[in-house]
Amino acid sequence: MGIETAAGAARGPAAPPPGAGGGTGAGGATGADGASGGAAAPAWEPDGLPGFERLTLPLAPDDEGPVVATLVRRAHGTATAAPGASSHAGERGDAVPDAVPDAGVDVLYVHGWIDYFFQAHVADFWERLGVRFHALDLRKYGRSLRPHQTPGYTTSLRTYDEDLEAALAAMGHAPGTTDRRRLVLMGHSTGGLTLSLWAARHPGRVDGLVLNSPWLEFQTREVGRRVLEPGIRAHAAVAPRSRLVNVDLGFYTRSISARFDGEWDYDAAWRPDLGWRATPAWLAAVFRGHEQVARGLDIDVPILVLLSARSTIGVRWHPDMLTSDSVLDVVGVARRVPSLGSLVTLVRLDGALHDVTLSAAPVRDVVWRETERWYRAYVAPAPPPAEPQAPAAEHAFRERVLRLARLARLSAARAPSRALGPSRR
Repeated sequence: MGIETAAGAARGPAAPPPGAGGGTGAGGATGADGASGGAAAPAWEPDGLPGFERLTLPLAPDDEGPVVATLVRRAHGTATAAPGASSHAGERGDAVPDAVPDAGVDVLYVHGWIDYFFQAHVADFWERLGVRFHALDLRKYGRSLRPHQTPGYTTSLRTYDEDLEAALAAMGHAPGTTDRRRLVLMGHSTGGLTLSLWAARHPGRVDGLVLNSPWLEFQTREVGRRVLEPGIRAHAAVAPRSRLVNVDLGFYTRSISARFDGEWDYDAAWRPDLGWRATPAWLAAVFRGHEQVARGLDIDVPILVLLSARSTIGVRWHPDMLTSDSVLDVVGVARRVPSLGSLVTLVRLDGALHDVTLSAAPVRDVVWRETERWYRAYVAPAPPPAEPQAPAAEHAFRERVLRLARLARLSAARAPSRALGPSRR
């Protein structure tokens, strides 16, 4: 995909004028929209995804020009599925409840390669648990892609540190924040790799990681990666933005898009059917990330990895691609999972697609169940301790003693008084 196509992709859904919308959103997020003094802070504005709003986050320019990231959240007062929203909104119930107690937990979701945030049902799931949900479109993806930019281009996955810090600051999780809410990072595919590396470099900043088919190893596994890496690295040094052979044949798109055999609606300008042709600089950055994972990351928080039970990767379409991961080698990825940290939960999902949250409804039900179980076990704040209760037998004995004492007092009060003295005859 060339720059010309990137310009079209940047347009995407019609964008409202800057400054439209605003106010506080779901859960009353603090940060960029609550700043005071100095220059006017960026404003939240209505998003093309029904029921959501977005905040444009200005970043430092690079050699292609101005750069932004985009934070997305539920619009204030639209906790229930909005008119025109996806039919999947509120799929674990008719609608997201209007008033769910705040759990004191935030989630930040980060997409993968050739992707952007459109999974409103993922926000529904977290918000039903009382969690405050935000999603981030990284620079040069989706809402953040601009006409002058090479789609998805970067020379290092560390570059996204700036995007993440800007988003976290807007959510109230800037470095050094005291009395902060608990924070979970959720990443898909390349986003899962990026967040894993970030969490390893920033111990103590998050309380948990949820990784949806994280790209922890190349499809050829380590041997193939080591064979390819020197050539890719040399290519990146000479012509970093040149185009590699496109190996995306559109099979994954066929499995998820409602225009083909899938069930999901999204903007094909931001998620092209045949993807983008990757650049050698980007692939070299991914390879370096894979090598870091292979050496071990020692992440210090609980991690949940959601992964399909099998892969179907080929050059011809096969119906199995509707019930398996047609993008990653899940066996190679699963072998890297123990390298993430000391407390990792791996869930293999039969019938899951590459993005497990876009799988068929019965598979999604398992995704939600396992994610909620992990969340309640490792992240959710403990309920306040109940008032101490006396054991049942002790309580019954105490009540009996008090009842007998009351009866004795009552009997004494009713008894006739007798004068003492000599008897008379």
